[in-house]
Amino acid sequence: MKILVDVENSKGAFILNMLKQYSFVKAKRVAAPKAKLKADIAEAVEELKLVLAGKKEARNAEDFLNEL
Repeated sequence: MKILVDVENSKGAFILNMLKQYSFVKAKRVAAPKAKLKADIAEAVEELKLVLAGKKEARNAEDFLNEL
């Protein structure tokens, strides 16, 4: 399982050191833009799951492209 945690810069080293003490945890620092991209992709996947389950309506691709 992957978990993305947003921590204050001043506490980041402390949290990383704490997590690395557990043999079952692999912790590493992720640059802010990369973390945002991962969060956005995860959100998109969850939204797609809702659409496929019929719990949310998909948008028309042409409407989406016109927004861009």
